This record gives sequence, structure tokens and C-alpha cells, in this order.
Amino acid sequence: MNVILLTKDDTFIIGWVARLLGLIMEGIFNIIDFIGIPNIGLAIILFTLVVNLLLLPLTIKQQKFSKLSNKMQPEIQAIQEKYKNKKDNESAIAQNQEIQAIYAKYGVSASGSCVQLLIQMPILLALYRVIYAVPAYVSKIGNTFRVLADQIITKDAAAFLKDSGIDTISNTVKMYGKYLNTEEISEKTVNSLIDVLNKLSSSDLATISEHYDLANLTFNGQLILSNGTTRGLLDIYNNFLGLNIANSPQHIILNAYYMRQWGLLIGAIMIPVLAALTQLINVKLMPQPENKNSDNSMASSMKMMNMIMPIFSAWLCFTLPSGMGLYWIASAVVRTILMIIINRQLDKMSFEEIIKKNSVKSAKKMEKIQKRQEIMNTYANMNTKNIANKAGINTGSAENTDSKKPVSDKKTTNVNYSSKSKPGSIAAKANMVKEYNEKNNK
Repeated sequence: MNVILLTKDDTFIIGWVARLLGLIMEGIFNIIDFIGIPNIGLAIILFTLVVNLLLLPLTIKQQKFSKLSNKMQPEIQAIQEKYKNKKDNESAIAQNQEIQAIYAKYGVSASGSCVQLLIQMPILLALYRVIYAVPAYVSKIGNTFRVLADQIITKDAAAFLKDSGIDTISNTVKMYGKYLNTEEISEKTVNSLIDVLNKLSSSDLATISEHYDLANLTFNGQLILSNGTTRGLLDIYNNFLGLNIANSPQHIILNAYYMRQWGLLIGAIMIPVLAALTQLINVKLMPQPENKNSDNSMASSMKMMNMIMPIFSAWLCFTLPSGMGLYWIASAVVRTILMIIINRQLDKMSFEEIIKKNSVKSAKKMEKIQKRQEIMNTYANMNTKNIANKAGINTGSAENTDSKKPVSDKKTTNVNYSSKSKPGSIAAKANMVKEYNEKNNK
């Protein structure tokens, strides 16, 4: 499947959020470049920290919801057990009302956690998008790659990349080089080529450099690719603790083993291992539901997911560029630290005090509901009187010219007060008014 990366994401909501996060990422990179550390790995770590701090209010709410849900779960289960064998509609309504009362008691909403996840989802997807396509959002990195792309297109429109005979290059072109297969050269062609170059390993870039003689290309007076004696900008950008974050751990491990570079091999192995370990710690720090029903399928599914996710994280970080693994680890470490701090604060809160405050809130809420109901009833009564007047019904008011006569002798117009009147019709409402007046005048 072909994808476009350098062109900024235009997906509804996610694209907007990605552009905003891209500005943050570019600002961070420009700052560390200004102080002499133009490193994508460091920028990813700082970017992850900033985004997690911006999401801190949502994280606190989610953790609080989990804690309170854990606390009130036994009460909800007791209600469910109470109505377990009652299938009638009245019992279902009563059960729902009692469960809603529990949620009100603890001051949480049944959909509260879902809303928080829905808010975070586009942010997390956009964040992944920015990390995965840094040149699209950080101008200096994108312009560095653009010098290479322009030179390659000037030579032969990337014919070597499409027919290099090197599997890693060919597969990357098939995946990311959608517009390299078109005859017309356009901005999309350049962007597509930058996407390919951004996903190639350092050894593949060296092969391309030899074919196109790119070793002496510069950007802002600095070499873009290393030439054996001088480090290029891309190596400076991508080098993090000796690892090239543009390469996958899988690629680094194979090359390091072949070159007998044991330090690089250990470093590459640590990326997927740390990704799995930090994810596992995250899972352990999350409040676990105290479910007494061992046969609960949802609890079993959650437990299985908690075991699978760390393994899945390790596999992704093993096959994707090391920069993604670095983000995964940094994000998990930041979340772990934040959750430890949040959980310590939440452990100090008094549930009795929370319930007391929520009881006051619930009472005020019920008072407002009752006032609204009274207003609605008043308007309903006024509407009923208007209907009665339109139907020509004597309501016993001063308009009755013969008020001294008994009710039985009064004329009540030609309205048919049949008990078979259709519910909700004017005649049915007129019957209700008539019956009300007869009762009051007895």
C-alpha cells in the first residue's frame, strides 16, 4: 500500500492536531539546534514530555475515574445481583435508576472515561504521525532532505531507486514512493522521494550517495551525508547514543553482528526490550478492577490485552525505525512518572468527603430539576385551559353566566365527551378538563 508522508496530514481533526503538534516539534528542534544539539532523538524525548504535560489534566481525570470506578464496582455488582433473575421492564428501570444513583454518589459519569479517550485518541494519532514523518513538520530537516531529492531528480528522476536491485531500497520505494512512478515531475514527486530517503537506512543512503555522487552536497554550508572523514548533517540529526534512529533495531542488530560491533548490538536489543518493559510497568500502575466474578469475560479480555500489548510494543519497536522505539520508551517513562505522582495524590483523597460533596451537588441538581418540572406543569395547565376554552367547555370560571345553577344543569356545548376519544386529541383533553371541573364543583 502506497502512502504519502511528507505532505502534511489532511485527515479531519487528526490533520489539524498534527499541524499544531508539528509546530511544537519544530520549535523544540529549533531551540536545541540553536544551542548546538540538533538531534532528532533528543527532540522526540522533549516533544513527548511536552505533549504528556499538556495532556496531564485528562490523565488526572482518567486516573481519578479509574480509582472511583474501582471503589464503586462492588456496589454496582450488588445491584446487578439483586435484579439478576428479574427480566421485567419495571425491574430493568429500577436497576438502571439505582446504578445511576451510585454514579451520582461518586460524582462520575458512566461515559466519562470514554469521552476522555475520544479526546486523547486524535492527539495520540497525530503525535504518532509527527514522529513518523519528522521532515514533513520540521522545516530544517525537510529542507536538508530536499537538497538530496532535487539532485537525484535532476539526474534521472529516481530511476536508480526504482530499479536498484537492492530489496530494502525497492521495498521502501514501493511503500512510500507513490509519485516516483509518474512521468511528470512535480512537488508531489519531490515530497514522495523525501519520504523514501527518510525511511532508508544509513547503508542504503551510502549506496545511493555512491551512485549519484552526493558525497559533497551541502546544506547551509554543511555536508548532508558523511563522506568518510566528515560527518554529514543527517548522521548528526539521527545519531542518538551511537544509534542511528533512522535504522530499525533489526537492521542495526544484523549489521552490528556482521561488523562485530557489540555495543551497537546491545543498544539495538535494548530498544524493544525497554519498550516492552516500560509498557508492562504502565499496565501495572493502572488501577485494576476488583472483580469478584472470576468468569467475567470482560475482565479476562482486559487481562489478556494487558499481557499482549507489551509484546506487541516490542515487536513494533524491533521492526520500525529506532526513532519510533525511542518515542515509545520516552512516552511510557513519562506516563509512568506522572502516574506514580497522580496515584500518590489520589490515594490521599477521602472518599467520604467526595461522597458528601456529591450528595450536596445531587441535591442541588434535583432541586433544579423539580423547579423545571413545576414550570413545565404550570405551562401544561395553562395549555390545557386554552384547549378547553377553544373547545367551548365551561370551566367554572366567572365566564359562566349561570353560575348559580347546579353543574348538572349547565350547558357544556356540543362537544362529544365519549370515553372512546383518541388519547392526546382535543376531545380527550376536554374530557379530562370536564371531569376535573365536575369533581371540584361537587
